Amino acid sequence: MTDPATGVFVAHRNLLFTVAYEMLGSAADAEDVLQETWLRWVEVDAHQVRDERAYLVRITTRLSLNRLRTMKRRKEAYVGPWLPEPLLTTPDVAENVELAESVSMALMLVLETLAPTERAVFVLREVFEFGYGEIAEAVGKTPAAVRQIAHRARRHVDARRPRETVSARETRAVLESFQRALEGQDLQGLLDLLAPDVVLMSDGGGVKQAALRPVDGAAKVGRFIVGGIGKAEIELTTAVVTVNGNPALALHVDGSFDGIMAVRVEGGRITGLYYVRNPEKLTRVASETPLTLR
Repeated sequence: MTDPATGVFVAHRNLLFTVAYEMLGSAADAEDVLQETWLRWVEVDAHQVRDERAYLVRITTRLSLNRLRTMKRRKEAYVGPWLPEPLLTTPDVAENVELAESVSMALMLVLETLAPTERAVFVLREVFEFGYGEIAEAVGKTPAAVRQIAHRARRHVDARRPRETVSARETRAVLESFQRALEGQDLQGLLDLLAPDVVLMSDGGGVKQAALRPVDGAAKVGRFIVGGIGKAEIELTTAVVTVNGNPALALHVDGSFDGIMAVRVEGGRITGLYYVRNPEKLTRVASETPLTLR
């Protein structure tokens, strides 16, 4: 029989993982935070807790903030661009527009540009709709300070997030056209789909070959992709999958899984390509990860 503390934790586990993941961009670190949250939770006197959900989120947030600060040093030493860890997600995540946008690769990268406390406040306020008082307790600030931080973070994110909300159907249609051009090494087909200011980021983490800097512009990105495939003389196959609540491509090279490519679509064209090849970041794409806002 499950003890009450375990029952409460399990009931909120998916929410706590989603909070930690959105704050950290790493499933592995989010799992570590949940383990620490559990260890602290079982030591709490349940009779002193008025709102179990809020209390657990508070523990998770504080631990995630600590982890964010240590991750900063890891990212500074990281080889090449750092991309969030992709998650194969359940169908209900894709159906929830707000949740799918909040965990999209494009928005997760925008969150990377926030300071740790700003990111925590933005995630708790804008994504999970916690009150300023609850957030203040979680981040150790006054409600007035949290309100100011939330306003600053929202302004920062709004200036950098995709300008329009694109449906999963539209994204999938563009992605499938990209898929055909990619497999056919059709440079003109790729150029027709890439926005003039498209940016390609590839994350090999020093383990797999990847561009050490972002590749900017349709012509450069198109040549980089087609030239890379041709030079390597590989057989490339792809499949559409749902990653972070959005359509993405799973790439296989010579029959072996190679990585996940997520896209950012605006105005019917691709403005961002995010290719994760680092094997350490591909452990959560074999089975679905449940995420939730509640």
